Amino acid sequence: MYDIAVIGAGPAGATLARLIGKKYKVLLLERRELLNPGDSSWEKTCGGLIAPDAQQVLAQLGLGVPGKVLVGPQLFTVRTIDIQNNIERYYQRNYINIVRERFDCWLVSLLPSAVDLRCGALFKRYFIKNNCFNIEYKLKGKEYAEKAKYLVGADGAFSTIRRQIVPAFFQPKYIAVQEWFKTSKTQPYFSAIFDREITDFYSWTIPKEDCILVGTAIPVQGSLNRKYNLFKERLIKRGFELQRSIKKKGAFLQRPQNIKQIFLGNGNITLIGEAAGWISPTSAEGFSYAFHSAVALSQSIEQNPENLIQEYIKKTRRLRLNIIQKNMKLPFMYKQFLRKVVMKSGLLSMDIKK
Repeated sequence: MYDIAVIGAGPAGATLARLIGKKYKVLLLERRELLNPGDSSWEKTCGGLIAPDAQQVLAQLGLGVPGKVLVGPQLFTVRTIDIQNNIERYYQRNYINIVRERFDCWLVSLLPSAVDLRCGALFKRYFIKNNCFNIEYKLKGKEYAEKAKYLVGADGAFSTIRRQIVPAFFQPKYIAVQEWFKTSKTQPYFSAIFDREITDFYSWTIPKEDCILVGTAIPVQGSLNRKYNLFKERLIKRGFELQRSIKKKGAFLQRPQNIKQIFLGNGNITLIGEAAGWISPTSAEGFSYAFHSAVALSQSIEQNPENLIQEYIKKTRRLRLNIIQKNMKLPFMYKQFLRKVVMKSGLLSMDIKK
């Protein structure tokens, strides 16, 4: 029997397993082939930018991102485009540009050897028997079952763990669509595009070597294909080169606009990262929340395993306050008139000499 089973080896799950793996017997299940990434056709829908908040957490964890994870160009500018107000501004901000799959491979490479990592494993369900979790999953066409005292869901916005605990609780509101295009010219900006005809959230472009990643977060109830195609048409009119598509991915996306939409678990089942709802409601940045929640849960397991949820709640007070502060910022980014006032003022913006 395992002490702790963690479902999902993304930044949240891998970090938790690394922090507790030397003291506890840990099972880590991951759908992707992170040990042999070339063998997997499934990958995360992610922009692959490490924002300053996440950089700070990596520093606190004593980690530095290796060169093999990076992809050019490294980005120091946000190009903000407001379609309805017809305003464009540039803001200085530092991002580490990465290949997401390489980043996750690097994180699992840091795991203690005692952690039982099983890649290519599709988690199916769990049930409780004799005060322990019976975990069922599929690996290479075969069905397996393991037992654990504690269960952790680190399996993303459409978390199977969370849906099994509370099926109707805060289903994802958005679908993030991303498409990669070959391009002959690199624009060294992370572009944030606000267009209310596409979404009440935002859209983005990110350069990746000789490609550009184009993405948007569209409400689940919206006309997904029509809005995404309209979004691309508007980018093309603004000079973006989107003729040679390489691949296209989609995934559910959380957006906690109320701290009641953060769900940490129940009893000996806990959730971390986006499975719990930890993600920025203003930018959809998730790395920093993944790391913070993993650290908080690892400390809770160490200090108070008998009252795990209560301790985890205490350890994440600052994260909840952060969500509240982000939501206070929302109107200035997503209310058209207020955004116009802010962008017209030129506050904190800079001129680009082309």
